[in-house]
Amino acid sequence: MFFQKALVAFCLFLTVSAVGPFTYNHSTFLLHGKPFQIIGGQMDPQRIPHPLWPDRLAKARAMGLNTIFSYVYWDQLEPIKGSWESTGNNDIAKYFKIAQEQGLNIVLRPGPYVCGEHEWGGFPSWLSEVPGMVVRSNNKAFLTASESYLQNLAKDLKPLLIENGGPILMVQVENEYGSYGDDHEYIGALRDMLKSESAFGPDVHLYTNDGGQESMIKGGQISGALAESDGDPKTGFAARDKYITDPSSLGPQLDGEYYVTWLDQWASNNTHQTDSGNGKSIQAVQSDLDWILKQNASFSIYMVHGGTNWGFQNGADWGDALEPITTSYDYGAPIDESGRMNDIYHAIRQTIASHIGSDNVPDLVKEEPLIEIPDIKLTPSGKLFDSLPDPVWKEFPVNMEALGQAVGFTLYRHVAVTAMNGTIQAGDAPRDRILVYVNGHRVGVIDSLYVTPNIVEVSLDKHDVLDLLVENMGRVNYGARIVEQRKGIVGNVTLGDNVLSGWQIYSLPLPSPPEPSPSDVELSGTSSPVLFEGHFDVDTVGDTFLELPGWTKGVVWVNGINLGRYWTIGPQQTLYLPGCYLQEKKNRITVLALEPTGQEGNVRGIKTRNWGNNPDPDGPSK
Repeated sequence: MFFQKALVAFCLFLTVSAVGPFTYNHSTFLLHGKPFQIIGGQMDPQRIPHPLWPDRLAKARAMGLNTIFSYVYWDQLEPIKGSWESTGNNDIAKYFKIAQEQGLNIVLRPGPYVCGEHEWGGFPSWLSEVPGMVVRSNNKAFLTASESYLQNLAKDLKPLLIENGGPILMVQVENEYGSYGDDHEYIGALRDMLKSESAFGPDVHLYTNDGGQESMIKGGQISGALAESDGDPKTGFAARDKYITDPSSLGPQLDGEYYVTWLDQWASNNTHQTDSGNGKSIQAVQSDLDWILKQNASFSIYMVHGGTNWGFQNGADWGDALEPITTSYDYGAPIDESGRMNDIYHAIRQTIASHIGSDNVPDLVKEEPLIEIPDIKLTPSGKLFDSLPDPVWKEFPVNMEALGQAVGFTLYRHVAVTAMNGTIQAGDAPRDRILVYVNGHRVGVIDSLYVTPNIVEVSLDKHDVLDLLVENMGRVNYGARIVEQRKGIVGNVTLGDNVLSGWQIYSLPLPSPPEPSPSDVELSGTSSPVLFEGHFDVDTVGDTFLELPGWTKGVVWVNGINLGRYWTIGPQQTLYLPGCYLQEKKNRITVLALEPTGQEGNVRGIKTRNWGNNPDPDGPSK
């Protein structure tokens, strides 16, 4: 038996190592026939404004990296079933071509599930409305949709495989599936899709990436794909060699996600995650990477540059309650959210140079200075409820996806036909944050961020208007709860013992700011959402961080571009505003104040961002 296994492994070694410009044997990657260590980092194009791609990629290369690992977000490419949007930040092929020009290879991580703290792990919201759909499973509806997605993606990216002269070395099958399940028929189906002639073809090199535990490694592994690990390299490498016996999944070691620090989530008690300024932690990172390189192994730093969850792209985790990811995806990365190189960057660069030689590390990229923007006075331009689109009329509420909406807000409006009172229950659970109004006056907040959501008592007279403004705070991207992620109101609304019927439903995805209402805005006593607007010039166009002192929660647009959410609870206290979104004259800023207090201050641009936390004004028992 031992002899047979050894013979199979040897035959595999001869087969793999003899074919194509990128190959591997039992211990070493080979690029154009020469030993090659993947010195990589994760940097996702859809989180970076496309005019900044050359800068970010050049900085990754100047750190000593030779490879970029890249997730691709299906929901951004196919936001509507049957559509395909591959321009701007979705022009993945252009991003890969720029990387190749910078001397960087690519490892593609297309999913269809990618996690990445992105909305629903990259799944488009319309999947939830497909009959019989069960994501991440050997489910006909899901596999049919996934195959279409992968084939469309391959049309754009197959010419960029290394076999075709491009930079793509390998393609990942799914993403950390062993942390979710062990359905090898499902993983096998994805493998076969990727290797089909209608996708990337039979010669594409595939790999799986899983955590360093037996169940994870075995659960995610599939024959014909190189099995790799992530997290602690010593644990992961040992687990891979111990638990994987299929010769077709064995080869050189790769830590597919080496974590420098971690992600940020909205909460009063969540501080910003970073090792910057912590010499001991940075030395530990250097020690790990040094050890990997000495083992003739490879790595990808997750993240080398995180970027931004523009608009409403953030996902959420689930612990005892919803844990939404912040707008910033800084991730404590060596290249921070604004593209600046920090002490982590320089330390890792030094470690890499000690292995490959300083002559093989490009010179540092010049950084343009950040700018300050003096106080911008914002004035009310309208109330959100005065700028509503045409409603859909329904007897009972329907979820956001049934309206053809993915993200943002949905307003559910009911006019009372009789007096009633009691506790309000909006569907089976808050999904996610519900602001409750009676005749335009806010009477409470029900939020899935709280382990025990607030109880809101409502009293209605005949003809009173009940408004439920529901905000999608991010679909869960990790764990068992990803299976069902409808947003808005799922189920009926009850007030006491009464089921409320007769609803006007307004979709408010808000990719751009609503048009202001024409009338003057009277703010005295207002507690419904208000839009503010201001204009500003800059002497020099450049990056900055917008600071919003006195503002509670909402959304910011600059020149029509949705920069994302702000929230006083932190840890994020500023929004990144890249210079490529600015012009010297007549910049327009619009801010949605979901919970206006009358204490909103001037907005300004600062050079050094703030992190911090404040008490949650809407938390339980408030």
